[in-house]
Amino acid sequence: MSSAPPRPPAPRAPRMKKDESFLGKLGGTLARKKKAKEVSDLQEEGKSAINSPMHPASVDIHPEDTQLEENEERTMIDPTSREDLKFKELVKVLLDWVNDVLVEDRIIVKQLEEDLYDGQVLQKLLEKLADRKLNVAEVTQSEIGQKQKLQTVLDAVLDLLRPHGWALRWSVDSIHGKNLVAILHLLIALATHFRAPIRLPEHVSVQVVVVRKWEGLLHSSHVSEELTSTTEQMMGRFERDAFDTLFDHAPDKLNLVKKSLITFVNKQLNKLNLEVTELETQFADGVYLVLLMGLLEDYFVPLHNFYLTPESFDQKVHNVSFAFELMLDGGLRRPKARPEDVVNLDLKSTLRVLYNLFTKYKNVE
Repeated sequence: MSSAPPRPPAPRAPRMKKDESFLGKLGGTLARKKKAKEVSDLQEEGKSAINSPMHPASVDIHPEDTQLEENEERTMIDPTSREDLKFKELVKVLLDWVNDVLVEDRIIVKQLEEDLYDGQVLQKLLEKLADRKLNVAEVTQSEIGQKQKLQTVLDAVLDLLRPHGWALRWSVDSIHGKNLVAILHLLIALATHFRAPIRLPEHVSVQVVVVRKWEGLLHSSHVSEELTSTTEQMMGRFERDAFDTLFDHAPDKLNLVKKSLITFVNKQLNKLNLEVTELETQFADGVYLVLLMGLLEDYFVPLHNFYLTPESFDQKVHNVSFAFELMLDGGLRRPKARPEDVVNLDLKSTLRVLYNLFTKYKNVE
């Protein structure tokens, strides 16, 4: 009898570069592997239960064979919702924002649920946004230590958001359990509170599968979860002003206000042989706003400080942001609008900015 040929040695896994993974620097490898298996198990269990909501899963699963305890309940995003383009855009916008905030700390987040669950990145993010230092251990490898750090970070978030009436839709357990919906709710709240220079996609909802173990079997139900509403509701948590009233209750007077503002701005812009006819569009790139501030304050704005012919969204946002800085230098309050909203042709935001100028400079010749 011929003996079996020797088995070739298993290929060695490529070595990870030293700086390739931020979490790799932090340690906690064993804890992450355990968590990854739990999430993987739960997703597989959940997928098998999705097609039979509120009925036992097609295969009997004994309590000892699963990570779910009897009567325990966990949630996951329906795979169909994960593929929704608006949901993907929301995740990307928030991911890019987190990385922009943390770029000076050389932190690169690749997956929100994998990189934020242990509290390390959330700690750095909050410290950067709030410009304060949290009293927590730098590196925590144990699950207990990670949850203690998370508790400290989320308590600090609560202190910031409580006065503004936020509904807190996350917890230590949900964040540490890599619940992406909870992590997104937290990041959206932080981005809104700190008025992040991003535009979140509106009306993003996901189907959440709630998986529960009962009598040794998995049962599931579907719940629709709203992640974002409108930009104004999310990013414009200001007291209602005259423009809200105009838009809601006196649209007939809106044209009169627009004509008054057009007359006001053209009185200045005509000095440069420029003219505005459409408030909705002609201030969106920020050029006229910058030039208008120079005319009102009687100074020349160096052309290298802004884009005279902006082409990209970011260049337009730069121009509007620069105009806002000139307004602050002129003693005005920061406008009740975001540069991104002006660039995105939000008429109410543009009117607020121009009316802010009108109240101070209406008598300037």
